[in-house]
Amino acid sequence: MGLTSSGQQGPRVYRVSELTGEIQSLLESRFDFIWLEAEISNFSAPASGHYYMILKDERAQIRGVMFRPQARCLKFVPENGMKILAQGRIGVYAPRGEYQLLLDYLEPLGVGALALAFEQLKRKLAAEGLFDTALKRPLPFLPQRVALVTSPTGAAVRDFLKIIHRRFANLEVVVVPSRVQGVEALPDLQAALEAADRYVRPDVIVIARGGGSLEDLWPFNQEELARAIRRSSVPVVSAVGHETDWTIADMAADVRAPTPSAAAEILVKEKEELARRLGDWRQRLLRSIGYLLDMQEARLKALQRSVAAPARLVEGWWLRLDDLQGRLVRRMKVRLEEDDRRLRSESRSLRFYAPAARIERDRQQLVFARANLVSQTERRLESLRYALDLVQGRLRDLSPMAALQRGYSITFRLPEESVLRDAADIEEGESIRILLGAGSLEARVEKAESDPATRK
Repeated sequence: MGLTSSGQQGPRVYRVSELTGEIQSLLESRFDFIWLEAEISNFSAPASGHYYMILKDERAQIRGVMFRPQARCLKFVPENGMKILAQGRIGVYAPRGEYQLLLDYLEPLGVGALALAFEQLKRKLAAEGLFDTALKRPLPFLPQRVALVTSPTGAAVRDFLKIIHRRFANLEVVVVPSRVQGVEALPDLQAALEAADRYVRPDVIVIARGGGSLEDLWPFNQEELARAIRRSSVPVVSAVGHETDWTIADMAADVRAPTPSAAAEILVKEKEELARRLGDWRQRLLRSIGYLLDMQEARLKALQRSVAAPARLVEGWWLRLDDLQGRLVRRMKVRLEEDDRRLRSESRSLRFYAPAARIERDRQQLVFARANLVSQTERRLESLRYALDLVQGRLRDLSPMAALQRGYSITFRLPEESVLRDAADIEEGESIRILLGAGSLEARVEKAESDPATRK
């Protein structure tokens, strides 16, 4: 209870900021350092580098934030659904009156942070194709110079050189020193790789280190080192740890060797083995040459036998030459005669079918045809004219007017002007018209006498 403005005892009245400040002070003093087991949801990582998430269990949830300085120290990236063990402090964000957990450390439950980070980085680089088989470059056969990136005092360099000297002592090995453990190892390894590639100009680079814990090998599980390996202009062999140790560097390298000693064995063949193979090849080559020499000698002897009697060969060639010459002359003579006959025939044809003569001949034929056509046409016209005269004469003879001219007449019954052929067809007193050779008469019938003998 507090005092009111009138000095009387009453309830205390807070401003919002005052109340929030007291809550903040109370929470931050009460929960200064806590551990929390929860599941992550609504995780986000904006460009600021801070991590925001919801930490929840089956019945409650609380906001959590990990600021960039703490987030950079995490070996893995939190994911939604991940079970984690978190360490942090309760903080109050006064502008919104929200309380949240300010995270200092996260650890995945069920799997170690490094193992989780390794799996996350492996999935990421694999998705980018950094481990694709198509990117792997073959190692040169019997390289002349090898750059070995490793600690110069470690066991790896001794094992590697021991194997090299035993198998092929004349191979040049340039050791490029680098730290292979600790926080400084990663930049050291990157710089050593670039220096080896640029200045040593080797045929192949070997990056090696002996065995150790996952923490010891952690510089070889870094994204920057994997990308530096892929940037190398020459093939890179990764020989880190023991047989069971797999690192990101092993996956990014062109060849993975289980140990530094194995890397040396992979790089160079055993000299004795090479010498034995060379010896075998030499014996095979000598046998092949001997066989070819025997074949050539046999062929030479056969040729010598075939030329044992050169005079007989020459005589045979002369006889064959004479025979061929005679056949050639006869064939040429026949051919010339055939050509001569063909030439004369074609000359006659040419003269006969010469254009000028043919035109003159066609012109004469045309003149003759024209005269013949005119003559035939005139005769035809004369014949037609004669036939026409005959027809005209017959027509004149058959014309009724010719009969009238000879004194005959034609009688028409009036008024219908029908030809009157029988006296029985008219009555006395009817009018008639009589057509004469020149002019006509109209008359009246006085008497009509029909002659039955003349009726048809």
